[in-house]
Amino acid sequence: MPWHLYLMAGMYILTGILHFVFPKAYLRIMPKYLPYPKFLIYLSGVVEILLGLALCWPGTKNIAIYGIIAMLFLFLSVHFYMLSGEEAAAGVPKWILWLRLPLQFGLMYWGYWYLQF
Repeated sequence: MPWHLYLMAGMYILTGILHFVFPKAYLRIMPKYLPYPKFLIYLSGVVEILLGLALCWPGTKNIAIYGIIAMLFLFLSVHFYMLSGEEAAAGVPKWILWLRLPLQFGLMYWGYWYLQF
């Protein structure tokens, strides 16, 4: 498998770990309409770590890619929520929030691209 697939795996593993290291940062951007925000933050951290690890083995790589694409699609709700107002933006400039939207789709495509290997 290509080295950049492991880069992707490391990125998701690290991001998942950050959910446990800095949960308050994630709580600030969690949409208010979602129940049990702290649980969802920890759950998404575990899912990111597991999907990142699953990318590292040929037998689970494709399942992990579909999981990552689904996860990134679900995370779009957080990105749109952050665009809804000053409090939801948590101090992040609007231009960065707008830039993150196409980045999400770029990350989805990056994952999808590995289905051919």
